[in-house]
Amino acid sequence: MSAKEAILARVRAALADVPADEPLERVPDRAHLDSHGVGPTLDVLEDRLVDYKALVHRTPADRVGEEIAAALARRGARRVVVPPALPGEWLAGTGIETLTDSREEPLTVRELDASDGVITGCAVAIAETGTIVLDGGPDQGRRAITLVPDYHLCVVRADQVVDGVPQGVRLLDPARPLTWISGPSATSDIELNRVEGVHGPRTLEVLLVEAAT
Repeated sequence: MSAKEAILARVRAALADVPADEPLERVPDRAHLDSHGVGPTLDVLEDRLVDYKALVHRTPADRVGEEIAAALARRGARRVVVPPALPGEWLAGTGIETLTDSREEPLTVRELDASDGVITGCAVAIAETGTIVLDGGPDQGRRAITLVPDYHLCVVRADQVVDGVPQGVRLLDPARPLTWISGPSATSDIELNRVEGVHGPRTLEVLLVEAAT
């Protein structure tokens, strides 16, 4: 048994007493809900992300394209990497050159590193821990495209945000390539000097797309 198989076996054993037909709570508009008594879910997520030194902006759904254009302008980005199924309207009229990465035609590490950043969607976001999870979906792409560029702009919809880790895990497929992101890449040496950009982008910018009212 491989290490992966052993881990999955332990996960299955731990979930053995969970009813298979237990209804999965998925509420489109969670902004008004309370995240474990801490506060409204989207507010908690934003607070955690900011605490992790991510840049965060709230936007209505009909202004996502404008907010992306504004974020790229602030960054001075001209060439960005995009996954194959990033919604076209997000970049319409921005004048930004896009480099599409796909599993069939992947960009090289040199091309990824030479870009000004990457734009993706996400699979799930967890308010309580300020974590964004990517699963390699069509609007997220290969793991490499969010690890090599120095700037990651991630769009998170309100209906993708859950309160805690258990709810998030239940929405994910463990067989997919999961990347858990809690703020920009950072580490500390033995003297606790913070170093950013070691394992991924030094700058994480998040657009929280609020549910329509």
